Amino acid sequence: MEGPEASSYYHGLVDMGSNGIRFSITDLSPPTQRLLPTIYLDRAAISLYDAQWSTGVQTPIPEPTITATIKSLKRFKSTCTDFHVPPSQIRILATEAARKATNSEQFRGRIKEAVGWEVELLAKEEEGRVGAMGVASSYDEVRGLSMDLGGGSTQISWIITEKGQVRMSEKGSVSLPFGAAALTKRLEVPGSHHREEFEKEVIGLLKDAVKDIDIPEELLKSKGGLRLYLSGGGFRGWGFVLLSQHKIRPYPIPIINGFRASRKKFQDTMAVQLAVQKTDESAADIFRVSQRRASQVPAVAFLVDCLSQALPAITDVYFCQGGVREGNIFAHLPPEIRGEHPLVTATKPYAKESVKELVEMLETALKPQPPSLKHYVFDSTLLTAFVQALYVHAAFPKDLRAGSALRSTTTGFFAGAHGISHEQRALLSILLCERYGGHASISPTEQEFYQRMVQLLPEGRAWWCMYLGRVASVLASVFPAGVVREKRVEMKVRWSTTKKEKEVLCIDFTYLKAFDEMDEGLQTALLKVEKAGKKKSWIDGMGYKIKLTVNGKGFDFSLGGSEE
Repeated sequence: MEGPEASSYYHGLVDMGSNGIRFSITDLSPPTQRLLPTIYLDRAAISLYDAQWSTGVQTPIPEPTITATIKSLKRFKSTCTDFHVPPSQIRILATEAARKATNSEQFRGRIKEAVGWEVELLAKEEEGRVGAMGVASSYDEVRGLSMDLGGGSTQISWIITEKGQVRMSEKGSVSLPFGAAALTKRLEVPGSHHREEFEKEVIGLLKDAVKDIDIPEELLKSKGGLRLYLSGGGFRGWGFVLLSQHKIRPYPIPIINGFRASRKKFQDTMAVQLAVQKTDESAADIFRVSQRRASQVPAVAFLVDCLSQALPAITDVYFCQGGVREGNIFAHLPPEIRGEHPLVTATKPYAKESVKELVEMLETALKPQPPSLKHYVFDSTLLTAFVQALYVHAAFPKDLRAGSALRSTTTGFFAGAHGISHEQRALLSILLCERYGGHASISPTEQEFYQRMVQLLPEGRAWWCMYLGRVASVLASVFPAGVVREKRVEMKVRWSTTKKEKEVLCIDFTYLKAFDEMDEGLQTALLKVEKAGKKKSWIDGMGYKIKLTVNGKGFDFSLGGSEE
């Protein structure tokens, strides 16, 4: 969609935070509004917190900072005009630093006079609620505690999302004056005694906050344990350091949203601090960790140590990109839109006509499951997203298809989709790569990346991705336009055992027209399915033997026909 009709869906937002001012234009046109697509993003490195606390004592926001802020807002106003953003759909939301400034009213008045926009001050409770909604936008499902670490303050709440409905503490959140910049200032006071007293104070206030938000029993007794969701610049910086220290190096996904760390890794504050305690020049080598963020790591480490003593026992920690922009916009979406699965929404614009029919065929290829498997391999959501993306790279040159599909969730078509976990990105990436032949069909430069993405898959899923991706390749050869007008092929799947009691997947493709009318591409796709059952093709020694038949008979690929 282009032109005036498209721009009617554009929303401009200024997030006036403590550490910087962020400018964005979001396109909320159907069908992708659940992903909060950003068409413009910029940031002004203006710290309203530092401007007021540069001397260690709070002073009014100084004139040079006000002038710089107005200059950046004028530039954004011009940009909004270029994009034809409706003036009624542009907002400035300000948080802690602007709210607590001694000259806040004068500061906001100068902005109103210069650009004609009102600055909306978020109350500390509302700031936490907006932050929690940003967390809710960051995953298809959220169940656990949420924390937003800004420059001047941090908010804590609990959150549960289900079918587009978002539940959180009746108080919204509890706001504490322990932002990354604020903590840095407090910890600069010399003396170990001061630090010990301050630590006791922070732990006490955190424990009080946990009581105040009244965590429901269903979270405290969750089968998978209590999760912690983190947003805000200070925590994102911590997350990027953990990414740099991950056992998979280099880590294949350059996106913080969707990254998961264990409690043990998250709470290993010594390891994170050592990672940034290098020369100023080498510290900047950590991807997405600026010198400013690196300088705040000791303060965040202090907070993490306090959290480990104040919070209930948590299991995994999930990092979120969602902030004021995402939270504010997500809160205004209708529940039916919020309830969409991000992976399905991201792939929907590329869907062909017969998604339902092709999904049903892939489900047939997965049923029944082997007796030894205790869990379902793929849910319908992932299968739907896979089928919707099945033809995205089909028109690429043959030597690019598998590699481009492999990168599609990290730097390709679906990389910018908001709300997708790293595990989901890895699953879709490997499925799509295997649809075009997998590891053997990508260049040597991509093969190492393939191996690193495979390591992100849930245990036991790698072989299934290979198998299902290759079955999908057969279907794509039979239905090259993604349109199922007639029943051209039928799959039958069953399990048997060898004499040594090894499980064997028996899959038969029955065609309604003579097989010799099928092209070479289809024969190659069938051969790839058979090869998935060879031990040398198994991933990490895990897989199943495959017995493939065509029209109920074995197939000699070297002859291009069926064996009697």
